[in-house]
Amino acid sequence: MTDPNKKSSGAQPLSASGGERGVSAIIPAIDIIDGKCVRLTQGDYNQKKVYNENPLEVAKEFEDAGLKRLHLVDLDGAKAGQVRNWKVLESIAGKTGLVIDFGGGVKAEKDVEIIFSSGAALVTVGSIAVKDEVTFVSWLKKFGGDRFLLGADVKDEKIAVHGWLETTDVWIYDFIEKYIEHGVQQIFCTDVAKDGALQGPSIDLYKSIIQKFPDLHFIASGGVSNIGDVHQLLDIGCKGIIIGKAIYEGRISLKELQKINLQ
Repeated sequence: MTDPNKKSSGAQPLSASGGERGVSAIIPAIDIIDGKCVRLTQGDYNQKKVYNENPLEVAKEFEDAGLKRLHLVDLDGAKAGQVRNWKVLESIAGKTGLVIDFGGGVKAEKDVEIIFSSGAALVTVGSIAVKDEVTFVSWLKKFGGDRFLLGADVKDEKIAVHGWLETTDVWIYDFIEKYIEHGVQQIFCTDVAKDGALQGPSIDLYKSIIQKFPDLHFIASGGVSNIGDVHQLLDIGCKGIIIGKAIYEGRISLKELQKINLQ
């Protein structure tokens, strides 16, 4: 196992604006269970579909298509409450030039250390920012706000946690504002009613967030079903779009995404 005390591999943090490493228009997603590339529907582990036994092959296809970033999710880690599939991260980081954010079950500082030492540019966090603000803020101070991608799962404009089974009374706008003040630069938002459903993204929600926080590097996630959805999200001001199932189901081709990234 990677030594959690090992120094970071030296991956540079992403700038929230400008520069190649800050470019994040299209961010393909790879979700991992048992080391395999899968997708869930609305976070339900019983609605799992395996798309590839080798996530590295998938990541290389993304890189060959000219994509720069990768959203890598450790679903085993999310279930266990600690990082599990760090070997997949290490393999992809070592054999591609993709700028990777990695998350799933990040509850302790040792998980953050493992993720950075395995080659990720950013650590993706979600529930801990809701449930344990003190701990997350301590990480932001230690590692820097630009080293984290904050995820906000939302149901009716309220934050949802624990695999979307629990809806809190935390308003999405208060949540975002608080962590911007703590130095977070990039946030992605998932409407839990949309994720994996291929029924279109939550345009109104995302537009509202962008209007309230115009300087935020905001990334949309969930519901993208076709290339028209992608253009619509870019038109309203999204800096990035995480896309998973639509790619794997052949609804959006890598050639189409490549054209967008080159624009």
